[in-house]
Amino acid sequence: MIALPEPGPARKWEIPDHLLTIEEYAALGETDTGFTELVEGRVVMSPGPKPGHNLVMLERVREDKDMIRAEEVAVEIEIVSPGSKHTDYHVKHDEYADAGIPHYWIVDITEPVSLVARHQAGEFGYLDASAVTGTFATDVPFPVKIDLDALLD
Repeated sequence: MIALPEPGPARKWEIPDHLLTIEEYAALGETDTGFTELVEGRVVMSPGPKPGHNLVMLERVREDKDMIRAEEVAVEIEIVSPGSKHTDYHVKHDEYADAGIPHYWIVDITEPVSLVARHQAGEFGYLDASAVTGTFATDVPFPVKIDLDALLD
């Protein structure tokens, strides 16, 4: 477990009057409360994830603290939250495909836990596989075997 410092007063952002670019979003910096991401040019704020979400989420530790660029990503894995289902299955599907991320996996921790693996299919965007429950195994983009039911143990 990681002990986090007590949050200070929340930073206030000016509400932009246009859709943001990645550079404009990056210039906003971090917020002290909640979690933000850029979705279709809009800053989306979410509360901190629930404990079940945290149990299956692995965070990449970066010393340089820069944003991760799409060309650095072999697979993007989203853990579905109740408020992010549409965004994860539809909006991010298109954004990640357009960005050229080769693989996009969606883990839904609603029982039965499932994983949908998507991979680039050229100009057509992602080719979506059927949802897998139980054990997910693949050799692409790297060999991995995941016991999906164990994610919530």
